[in-house]
Amino acid sequence: MDLTIILDYIIISIIASMTINSLLRNYAKKYEVLVDLPDRSRKFHKRPTPLTGGIGILVALLVSGKLYIDLNDLTGYLPEFTFQLVVISIPLLILFLIDDLRGLNPFFRILIQCVLSVYMIYSTGVYLESLGNLFGFGEINLGLFGIPFTVFCIVGVMNAFNMMDGINGLCSGCAMLSLVLIGFYSGLIYDSMLVLIIGSTTGFLIFNMGFLGKKRGVFLGDSGSNLIGFWVAWIAVYASQNQNYYIEPITMLWFIAIPLLDCIGLIFSRIKKGKSWSTAGRDHIHHKLMQKFSSKVALGVILFVTLFTGLFGIFIENIAATFMSTILFFLYGMVYYIVFGFIKTNIVKNAK
Repeated sequence: MDLTIILDYIIISIIASMTINSLLRNYAKKYEVLVDLPDRSRKFHKRPTPLTGGIGILVALLVSGKLYIDLNDLTGYLPEFTFQLVVISIPLLILFLIDDLRGLNPFFRILIQCVLSVYMIYSTGVYLESLGNLFGFGEINLGLFGIPFTVFCIVGVMNAFNMMDGINGLCSGCAMLSLVLIGFYSGLIYDSMLVLIIGSTTGFLIFNMGFLGKKRGVFLGDSGSNLIGFWVAWIAVYASQNQNYYIEPITMLWFIAIPLLDCIGLIFSRIKKGKSWSTAGRDHIHHKLMQKFSSKVALGVILFVTLFTGLFGIFIENIAATFMSTILFFLYGMVYYIVFGFIKTNIVKNAK
């Protein structure tokens, strides 16, 4: 698939996503289902907004995917990984729609994420078998620990993106950048349906960012953010373990660094304060930035840092040994938490 065809399919999936998201949001508003109501404690939107983004993205992917298969005469030739990823996305979305409607216990949410991840492993045979020469002492083969470690990583990434979903465009924007970096650097985007995921998410972003007017806004909901996190996590695992798309596993961490570091920092911070890690709060990096800047500026800063971080990870993979990338990532994490702590301290001082 050359670049021209990629652009064609992106446009097709964007149009499909915009059409489907428009229909779904109108239905939700008319019948008052899956509508998120604003509150002053944590949510920043000013009007009731449909939580139909996840459904819109998945349905758009199914529609544009069907077209992709028919136009390329691929009926019966769809790779098992791609097929299972799409199939398992349906129950994932349905189960987390229940979370949007009624709210699920954190234990059940993690249980759902684990079960679906185990299904993906056993249906495709794809999991983290090797971490590469992570520390400079030779390749780390996980053996029997590969499957549980993969489940741990998938669940972690899903929750990182879910927890990051605090302002318009943030979760989906970070995911888009991650998928674009993975796709083009590994080459996966040239012979897979990854381009349709990117296009379907772009169509949602047009509504989510209010480009068609704030009254036409749409949110991802927990269903959408978990779906996107699931896709990013599995595409990262697949690309890093497939010899056709050789890319070091450590480089994948650079692509998802901001959601991951934000999630890890919040978990330790909340546990330290005696709170549940799943407690909702205004302690994310975007909340801190929004006490000083507008939501759009905060979004722009985070997306820029996300892109720069991903490109830096690619640069390091190309010029240095793998273990150097590991060392630099740990140093990057330290700098992130130092800067985050500095921002937090300054904001508290200014508030006083």
